[in-house]
Amino acid sequence: MKTQTILTETNFSKLKTTVNKMQKAKPLASSSASSQPKGKTIIFSSDSDELNRQVLEKLQIDVLLLNQSERKDFQKQRNSGFNQVLAKIAQKNGISIGINLDEVINTRGKIKSEILARVQQNIKLCNKNKLKMMFISQSGIKKNSYDLKSLGLVLGMPTWMIKHL
Repeated sequence: MKTQTILTETNFSKLKTTVNKMQKAKPLASSSASSQPKGKTIIFSSDSDELNRQVLEKLQIDVLLLNQSERKDFQKQRNSGFNQVLAKIAQKNGISIGINLDEVINTRGKIKSEILARVQQNIKLCNKNKLKMMFISQSGIKKNSYDLKSLGLVLGMPTWMIKHL
């Protein structure tokens, strides 16, 4: 079973040393970017768009976890924290995109509808760029894989993406 390590560091230099230590501790079988790691999965989460881009470009992480609850939409478009430039960088480096399951479950009303709309937008971008997506729970909520797959289908994930959930 894979263990997950979620990093939320705001200082890039400290984050870089932490990720490098964790990469050295990984087994050699997970060195290729296309295969799923057998040891620890390194997940990075931040509310800063600039830091997310720096991490995608320069560090070897496995998953970028996008938080949607604290974001404010622009007047004529959604601000999901993910765009086509970040999608291309993630595709080049073999990084998956994470959906915060706790935000989807624990919010209500208008905020929940805004979060789901941003997630749908990210799913469309990931589908265009052939990026894998996954649901990640920070609080340790365990969900049935069938429930996660059905949620993914409702949100608009294609079947090739559902197979990797």
